[in-house]
Parts: sequence; structure tokens; C-alpha cells
Amino acid sequence: MGTCNLRGDIAPTKELEALIWAMQCMLRHNKLIMLFETDCSDVVKMVSTPEEWPAFAILLDEVDRCKRRFTSFSIAHIPRMKNTKADKLARSARALPIDVYYVNSVSQFGFPN
Repeated sequence: MGTCNLRGDIAPTKELEALIWAMQCMLRHNKLIMLFETDCSDVVKMVSTPEEWPAFAILLDEVDRCKRRFTSFSIAHIPRMKNTKADKLARSARALPIDVYYVNSVSQFGFPN
């Protein structure tokens, strides 16, 4: 549902920053029932068991602050091969020489608002 071209290596830190950005965007659009999907299984583990990832405590605290603002929040792992549209968006955004922010808050599944 969105993309952001964060510069630097793809690492758990960048993945968490991207999740925080996406969460904040959805909150600003008053989308309070959300299922986030990521192809980074470590992010799902981090959000599910933050106490096991002390090196990422600052970012995970921010995820938790955002998470508490949703009426319903869940995060799931989706294999990259099953998420070709998001993968294409991410690749194209990373290739641009300028900062890109794109959010599409229209759900293709018709989740209730």
C-alpha cells in the first residue's frame, strides 16, 4: 500500500524504520484496522517479541507506541515471491535519485474502516 525509498543497506533497522513510516501514514489517514505484511521475517519476530531484540529497543518502542493507537493491528510475513507488486514498488523507489513517499490507503480486500 505504499513505498518509501530509505537510503542505505537493507537491514532490520531500515525495515523497522519503513514499518514505522507506514504505521504513521496509516494513522494519519485514520486507518485503524491494519494488517501489515513484510517479506522480512525478522521484523515480524521483532514486533512479536521485542524483548528478545534489545539492540533495536528504541525503534521497537516507537513501533509499540504506534501499534497501541490502532484498533486492530497485526503483522505477517509474506514471501517476496508472493508479493510482486510491493517488491516492484520498492525496487523502483530505491532506484530514484530523490526521496519518494507514496501511500495508497485503499485496501484491495475491503477491510472495514
